[in-house]
Amino acid sequence: MSNINNKTTSMIFERIQKLNDKREKNSEKYKLLNIFLLVVFPLFISCMAEINQFKKVGSFAAFFAGHPSIMVFDYIVAAVVFAFLLALFRKGWIASVIQSFVYMALSITELFKYGTNGNHLILSDMKLFRSVKSLKSFAYIRITPRLIIYCAIVVIFALIIFYLNPKLPRHIPMKRTIAALMCVVVSAGMIIIPGFYDPVYRFFKLDTTAATNAFILNEKFDKNSFLAFIVETASESYANRLVTPDNYNEEYVEEITDVSVDKNEDFNGGVKPNVLVIMSESYADFRVFDQLNIDPSYYAGFDKAREEGYGGTAISPTYASYTVRSEFELLFGLPVKGLNTPNMPQRELADREQPAMAQYYKSWGYSTAYVHPFRPSFYSRERIYDTFGFDKMIFHDDITGVSDFTVPVEHYGTYVDDSTVYNQLLNLIETTDDPLYVHTTTMQNHQPYDQGPDPTDEFGNYLDWVRHTNEGLTNFLAKLKTLDEPTLVFFVGDHFPSLRGETSVYNQLDLNGDNCGVLYEQKYFFWSNYDADYARVPKNKISFFYMPYVIINIIDAPHDAFIEKMLGFMKTLPIYSTDYDNTIPENEELNVLTYDRVIGDVMSPCPIPEEVLVTSKQVKEK
Repeated sequence: MSNINNKTTSMIFERIQKLNDKREKNSEKYKLLNIFLLVVFPLFISCMAEINQFKKVGSFAAFFAGHPSIMVFDYIVAAVVFAFLLALFRKGWIASVIQSFVYMALSITELFKYGTNGNHLILSDMKLFRSVKSLKSFAYIRITPRLIIYCAIVVIFALIIFYLNPKLPRHIPMKRTIAALMCVVVSAGMIIIPGFYDPVYRFFKLDTTAATNAFILNEKFDKNSFLAFIVETASESYANRLVTPDNYNEEYVEEITDVSVDKNEDFNGGVKPNVLVIMSESYADFRVFDQLNIDPSYYAGFDKAREEGYGGTAISPTYASYTVRSEFELLFGLPVKGLNTPNMPQRELADREQPAMAQYYKSWGYSTAYVHPFRPSFYSRERIYDTFGFDKMIFHDDITGVSDFTVPVEHYGTYVDDSTVYNQLLNLIETTDDPLYVHTTTMQNHQPYDQGPDPTDEFGNYLDWVRHTNEGLTNFLAKLKTLDEPTLVFFVGDHFPSLRGETSVYNQLDLNGDNCGVLYEQKYFFWSNYDADYARVPKNKISFFYMPYVIINIIDAPHDAFIEKMLGFMKTLPIYSTDYDNTIPENEELNVLTYDRVIGDVMSPCPIPEEVLVTSKQVKEK
């Protein structure tokens, strides 16, 4: 048996050697053809990445016939990347395989991302790569014959290059090094130097409209197509990176917060109610679109709660995805616009104790908890939120089976039933002696919406899930009425749901960058099982990040100068959101305070004890 294995191994090595000998001869024999392949490869891989988006070759050809300058731009960028790889590895097949993999991987990711939630891929989304297991549960991944064919064509082209073996001569190492460095310089300039890329983008007629709004970004994608969109938005993201404000210093922060403080708040005579902040995943009221003729019974529980309490409209900082934007604003009482509206603001935070709203409640004698029926690793919540002042963090991980829930966990659709979350909140109230502050971000109504009587009726299934949420909500509020603990509930959806890109109800509504504002308007309600005073709740629309201060007014909690300043902003600048209205000018004071609280030295009034804050800063410095 050993001899047979040795012979087989020997034959394999012999064939490999013959193939390599043949490839070495091909390098010289087909020199002109190889030069042609090296020149045409960047065009080939650019076309294949783009064709994958258009799905049909005819659609691709029609677009680039009308936008030839963008095709030239794509080719030049691909050629620079290929030249760098070729200079680095010398062998054409290695360079082509690497670039083919990267281009097609990005193209396929974009295809699935847009097909899942109607938003196009930008490079900053790749920060979520570590959470790929979680993302797989969200995405609609469909491997079509067309996709297989396009990938097969790329593989065949790579095999041809491998066989013909084009490569650079060995005797020009210095030229290779210089070429690689030049490619790096050009690539860096294309991303980070406005004086370089601005005229380039203008020359090739790229749309450079600055945007974080999903609809405006999608319109930019339609004008630039995939590859140019990726490059241009990378430049925009870098230009929009967060830097220390020029005027950030202790004197200016003191000047901003030099306001008179109303210190008469005493929790309505000393009664501290439980405060339950429920941010309901993808919960939205589609009745704002009259043409959809939504049956009001879907929202019966929500309507009843608004009638019994108080209802209004808040401006969400996001649409269809990036829940952590909404979560950040509610947890911190600060605008993501103050951080230049990043997709994942929690990644901007300094590694120290954070003056989130939970810290205030702790200073007032509350017990604090964060409840999220999903994986603690997603968005790095467990690690990052541990600095927010929560006494307890309760997660549920379906993959590992590890759960912090102390009540039976039921699912509805793909994720944990909202009623399970409501039961967990009741359990926390019953088992906590101190007054309780809880923030919960639910999961039930997150996509995919392919589970229901008709798996293809995505919107119909979504409405059924909303109905289920409202039925559970009605039962939950009924149980709260039986408790002798005063409890205030704030309920709001984080954003309108993600719906499939090409077949979604959003396309039927003909929404675009000019009329999509309604998708950032989220109805909310306050409800209490005691006689709460809603007199100071604003009647007008306000941004999400003001809601924590509205709650502070309702429960009559103490103010410090920071809270007082934010209440002042709420009156003079009720909406501060780029995605909702990109014409709102930057507010220097609000931006500086936002930077100070989450990234800076926390020079503004803060609920964290000085010794704790100083210690956490020292840990960060080390």
